[in-house]
Amino acid sequence: MTKKQKLELTWIGKENRPKLEPRILLEDPSKSYHAKRRLTSADFFDNRLIFGDNLLALKALEAEFSGKVKCVFIDPPYNTGSAFTHYDDGVEHSIWLSLMRDRLEIIRRLLSEDGSLWITIDDNEAHYLKVLCDEVFGRANFISTLAWQKKYAVKSDSEFFSESHDFILVYAKSRLNFRINRFGRTEAQDARYKNPDNDPRGVWTSGPLQRNEARDYAIFPIRSPHTGKEHWPPKGTSWRFTKERMAELIAENRIWFGETGNNVPRLKRFLHEVSESVPATTWWDYQNFGHNDEARRESKVLVANSDIFATPKPERLLEKIMTLATNSGDLVLDSFAGSGTTGAVAHKMGRRWIMIELGEHCHTHIIPRLQKVIDGEDQGGISKAVDWQGGGGFRYYRLAPSLLEKDKWGNWVINHDYNAAMLAEALCKLEGFSYAPSDAVYWQHGHSTERDFVYVTTASLTHEQLQQLADEVGPDRSLLVLCTAFRAKADAYPNLTVKKIPKQVLSRCEWGHDDYSLQVENLPKEAPKPGQQTLFDGEA
Repeated sequence: MTKKQKLELTWIGKENRPKLEPRILLEDPSKSYHAKRRLTSADFFDNRLIFGDNLLALKALEAEFSGKVKCVFIDPPYNTGSAFTHYDDGVEHSIWLSLMRDRLEIIRRLLSEDGSLWITIDDNEAHYLKVLCDEVFGRANFISTLAWQKKYAVKSDSEFFSESHDFILVYAKSRLNFRINRFGRTEAQDARYKNPDNDPRGVWTSGPLQRNEARDYAIFPIRSPHTGKEHWPPKGTSWRFTKERMAELIAENRIWFGETGNNVPRLKRFLHEVSESVPATTWWDYQNFGHNDEARRESKVLVANSDIFATPKPERLLEKIMTLATNSGDLVLDSFAGSGTTGAVAHKMGRRWIMIELGEHCHTHIIPRLQKVIDGEDQGGISKAVDWQGGGGFRYYRLAPSLLEKDKWGNWVINHDYNAAMLAEALCKLEGFSYAPSDAVYWQHGHSTERDFVYVTTASLTHEQLQQLADEVGPDRSLLVLCTAFRAKADAYPNLTVKKIPKQVLSRCEWGHDDYSLQVENLPKEAPKPGQQTLFDGEA
């Protein structure tokens, strides 16, 4: 293989890419929720809960939030073989890869230059997903694969291995800009430090003095000052220090020979000398990071009928991820919100958040859960650890319907549900303008620069009206005019660009396409084998 050749993952339909419509978001104040007063300066009220297809919702966020999201956590459908009757033919696998690719590409654009993506996944697609992420993010931006112990019990009827862990793939937008935080020291880690010799410098622990290589200048006997016994480094090794430095350490009471004075010498390390934080490892055990059963208990306490979430993620897991990937005030995104754990944890940790969910549990589970968080009634999960008392809020949005619809003759026309403001905002998004309607100037609906504006109207404009617009815009500014019809030469006005709608945007998108969802749950399920346990048996 030459240097120019590139390994790529291929699948059926990879070349097909959706022409996504950048929908606008409509707030429903009746479903938005805020604390009655500000409790702390770290309260955030502009968090977003978006109801709708997550691919369209990601596209809807792109114009406003590109380069602004610090951390994306997603827990996508795992595409397990048991979800499909004909899984081996590769069709469903290909659909899954295409739908994931489309989402990952937008997520990458949403991430800030120092941002990161964290994806939970199991064995069924983990290795394909790794190669797919290498393509989208660049292999150089792969950070690590973590193993999270999601279960603590053995499933006795497992055919081969009792599955105990999921993977967490970690990618940076740019490895050069990514900076990961560290975990604070735990009580268990500090408990290893003792003071058996009443050293006035405080508690300490001991570590080996030898190095696993034989260096002649560091091979010599160490004599115990307590008993006179000599100690040599094991064969094939040497001491970590020179003879002179070792003598200094012994004089400083930095070498421990055990309570009897005859033990193999070890180096004393004092607690006050070590870092207050430790780096994360790639093994995340259930004792410190939570497990599925813990997450289900958290859900049941907060919301009735929470059994629809077979494998929810515990708050402790999300807390660890956000500790490493974010700081206070950073923006966190979860486009597969599920039971709403990401938003709940981000809220309690003083992070801003956006969640996207299409399922009806957005209303039956996520909203009630977040209301309890905001009211301070949720004292489960990480609440006690972070001393959560409530506060903040969120705004609820739904995706607007498609901008265009077909009339009874099959012609594409502007959707009758769109009012003037919605139409102006939607066309600003399509044309790459920031929607910012002016109260003083009727033709300023949005801008791309300080001197380039857009005007949207459903009127049919005459030559006189266009000339008046051109005069008001003046020679130092430019204006894109989008109207249903006009009676004049389009190029007659040097500072105006006049286009008809919907003709101007007809070829841009897949109009009227509302569902790009990963509908794994809607595919036919395999019948369980005789004697096979149900989903919840042995899940803990």
